[in-house]
Amino acid sequence: MKRVLLFLPLLIAVGVGVFLFAGLGKDPTKLESVLVGKPVPEFSLEALDNPDVQLDPSVFQGEVSLLNVWAEWCPSCWDEHEYLTYLAREQGVRIVGLNYKDQRENAFRFLNRLGNPYETIIFDPKGTLGFDLGVYGAPETFVIDADGVVRYRHVGVVNQKVWDEVLLPVIAQARGNS
Repeated sequence: MKRVLLFLPLLIAVGVGVFLFAGLGKDPTKLESVLVGKPVPEFSLEALDNPDVQLDPSVFQGEVSLLNVWAEWCPSCWDEHEYLTYLAREQGVRIVGLNYKDQRENAFRFLNRLGNPYETIIFDPKGTLGFDLGVYGAPETFVIDADGVVRYRHVGVVNQKVWDEVLLPVIAQARGNS
């Protein structure tokens, strides 16, 4: 019995090693979404800039859009914001913002400092739409087609590489330009 106990640490170490090795090839930014191929969940939330305006899934009708989940408290959102502004202003990409679990005044301070790449911003202070989308945190970006159907979900910062290699091909396909 004592001999078996001597090998127990070795068995535990091998088990942990196998578990860690299995995760090495996985992309941490690729989280599958059960919503891919399905319409954006139903919602009715205020516009960030006008609490009297209620936004719903019709905001995505008619044009392929990026839905960018962001918040002032999110350091990675600060990192990607300049590139999102470039996409909106220089490339004509339609970006809808989802201000997630934030305070309105903090969101305005963020936008006043860094600029506003968003055509419209859905204000989600309680995270209800974020929850329905399966958001783990910010930033996350979804490609939504002109019919309001989720085509792709990207977790993490949007930058030139992500745009060129991931999002642009999905948008082209959603537009029928593949």
